[in-house]
Amino acid sequence: MMTERKVTMGPEEARELVQIATKCDFDIDISYNRYTVDAKSILGVLAMDFSKVLTISYNGISEELEGFISRFAMAC
Repeated sequence: MMTERKVTMGPEEARELVQIATKCDFDIDISYNRYTVDAKSILGVLAMDFSKVLTISYNGISEELEGFISRFAMAC
């Protein structure tokens, strides 16, 4: 089951996300509008527009990833 969470974050937090994502054995994507990048790609993630609400999509379980996302998740 694909999980999608809306987050707001800056470049420093994005670097932390890439470090966490590289430890996961499943795909993690970050997107806004139609622009989607692999969360394991530092260049792709840093190219994101951090003034936008970002969507993190993943299909797996990682407590470290969930903890990170919870810090920056938007209330829905």
